[in-house]
Amino acid sequence: MKEHLAIMIRDRAAKYGDREVFRYRDNNTGQYKSISWKVFVDEVARIAVALDDLGYGYDSKIGIFSNNRPEWLIADLAIMTVRGATVPFFGNASLQQVKYIVDETEMKLMFVGNVEQLEKAFWLMDHCDSLEQVILMNPDHSSDDQRCTGWNDLKTKNDSDDGTALDRILEAVEPDDLATIIYTSGTTGEPKGVMLGQESFMFTFGNHDRRLNLEDSDISLCFLPLSHVFERSWSLYLLHVGAINVFLENPKEVIEVLPKVKPTLMCTVPRFFEKTHEGIQKEYESWPGIKQKIFDWAIRTGHQTLKYRRHSKNIPIGLDIKYKIADKLVFKTIRKIFGGNIKAFPCSGSAIRPDLLRYFHAVGIYINYGYGATETTATVSCFKPHEYEFDSCGTVLPGVSVKFDENKEIMVKGKTVFRGYYKKIDETDEVLTDGWYKTGDEGYLTSEGNLMMTDRLRNIIKTSVGKFVSPQKVELLLGQDDFIEQIVVIGDNRKFITAVIVPAFENLKAYAKKNDIEFDDHNDLIEHQKIISYMEDRINFLQDELTPYERVVKFELLPEPFSIENKALTTTLKIRRKVIEIKYKELIDNMYADS
Repeated sequence: MKEHLAIMIRDRAAKYGDREVFRYRDNNTGQYKSISWKVFVDEVARIAVALDDLGYGYDSKIGIFSNNRPEWLIADLAIMTVRGATVPFFGNASLQQVKYIVDETEMKLMFVGNVEQLEKAFWLMDHCDSLEQVILMNPDHSSDDQRCTGWNDLKTKNDSDDGTALDRILEAVEPDDLATIIYTSGTTGEPKGVMLGQESFMFTFGNHDRRLNLEDSDISLCFLPLSHVFERSWSLYLLHVGAINVFLENPKEVIEVLPKVKPTLMCTVPRFFEKTHEGIQKEYESWPGIKQKIFDWAIRTGHQTLKYRRHSKNIPIGLDIKYKIADKLVFKTIRKIFGGNIKAFPCSGSAIRPDLLRYFHAVGIYINYGYGATETTATVSCFKPHEYEFDSCGTVLPGVSVKFDENKEIMVKGKTVFRGYYKKIDETDEVLTDGWYKTGDEGYLTSEGNLMMTDRLRNIIKTSVGKFVSPQKVELLLGQDDFIEQIVVIGDNRKFITAVIVPAFENLKAYAKKNDIEFDDHNDLIEHQKIISYMEDRINFLQDELTPYERVVKFELLPEPFSIENKALTTTLKIRRKVIEIKYKELIDNMYADS
């Protein structure tokens, strides 16, 4: 059997037949509906034959611009079945972001999920040379525009096919087919297309089989966007396992949906646990003293068991009895927040606080934290189910090699490593040497084999929800304003993007005098509410075209410029980000304190 996703899903469908593979919520009724393996594979085949009939095939770059829904994965696998490469977009991506990718890939066809994304696609067809046609995946919506084809119309386009076309298509697939091009932010803000082949995805399945304990009876909630390599590779792995995937279109509804879906698994990012912990603590503060004392005792008891449980050692009888009492009084209630059936949360995307890991493990929630990148088809390392170290990123997966250069940079080699950046030879050469991918992260391996990631060497921000942001891109955009002299964007492992800004004081003083704003010095000026509101309006206007996660949410104005003298600039006048973050730590922390 060929090692190819198109072949793999048909093999699984032959095994599972009428069993459920997908579940989704009907927006009209609010009820959950199921899709069987048989129906799923039939729809993939129908869409693939239709794409083939339209002239799309080997090396076609086809976009998917949608939130999570079953049709997302169906379209993805249909594209790969005709040997095309799926190019995903985040559901809230800005027009300029999508346009750049459409232009670079010379994309002709795009699948879209809702009316808002369809409107953007129409604009793109008017402003891009290549884009010609759009497929609207949501069967509840339609368009009279001739450039748009409905999902059901595409699906029934070749009803008369007797299977000959599909057989021909499947016969042609090869294990080295390019599967996808996933765009990530570059250091200059210019996106880079990470090319991943079929062999990378197929290899990860065997990798995870040897590390994770998944079964075909598992249920996973598809919460993170499928446009992200983490959720995408995880969802494809679920197909390999034969487990059920439940699609969540709006991630903001996750806490509301968890008790209804009752998943056993769910991919997450550290921010999910930060927010959940904040919610629990807020609730805790409203409890009477005796209830707080019981809760505190339970958490202490849970922590005491960790030194045994994380090494799969028997818990002493007395402690085990205490834990069972704590579980009945407190922990079961907390686990109900997640539906009550969770056995593991695969978690990655950014650094997580070890104290959060310990807290949730103490209440019986296993967070399988790991390390990876789009360029490594997600997972490089993760916890072993029965042996893990909270301060680490787990141990390296089987079949993946890791080493460190003279700068302690983590380097990765193996079949999961990407082929290069699409149409960017120089950028590829910077990070790929003899098959080794230079991650841009600093780290080391402990004597027990745990991977420790200690710093980020490349200057790309990764927020606590796993979004990549180029600080230079935002700084260049906002720095063009006449009232901004210097700006440093912050947000690595934080909830959102903030900035510290040195205003162009001469222009700001002129504005203040013109508007009768009194001030004695720079401090008076930057603390005046009218000045703050004026700067806020200018910043919001400038960043209107940025994707929401790239935008500066809060900022602080500084009274003095960055300079060589105050060590904020190098002798070559480059910004020293770490120095600035340390110098203004209190200001920066305050911007996140009440959020």
